[in-house]
Amino acid sequence: MEKIKYICWQDEDMWLGYLQEFPDYMTQGESKAELQANLGDIYKELNSGNIPCVRKVEELEVA
Repeated sequence: MEKIKYICWQDEDMWLGYLQEFPDYMTQGESKAELQANLGDIYKELNSGNIPCVRKVEELEVA
């Protein structure tokens, strides 16, 4: 099982969040568990190759 990092917060009665690697794609849920399920769906879709021009965060090592 792969682990991915995500950013989340609660706004009134909704949980909002996005995958750290893909900050342009936010989702929400009525519970934290629903948010996590939605984030998992987004992760699968973004890595499927079916969506063109997906932007993501990467690291660059500089001297």
